[in-house]
Amino acid sequence: MSDEELVVKDANGNQLKDGDNVTLIKDLKVKGSGGVTLKRGTVIKNIRLTYNEDEIECNHEKVKGLVLRTEFIKKA
Repeated sequence: MSDEELVVKDANGNQLKDGDNVTLIKDLKVKGSGGVTLKRGTVIKNIRLTYNEDEIECNHEKVKGLVLRTEFIKKA
């Protein structure tokens, strides 16, 4: 990372931090998971920030090692 701190924001513009909980704002089909769809309103707990301000990493009971785009989540 550079000298300035990476700022990651959700779809509503709220700043996200490691360990935050987020909610999906759209149904998402997960590629490579055998047809799993995460429904709108699903709460994802304990997110991890990446070096990309448009993506976060997380785990869900159906999918491990999930990467989500910040445009599809809001802070819970």
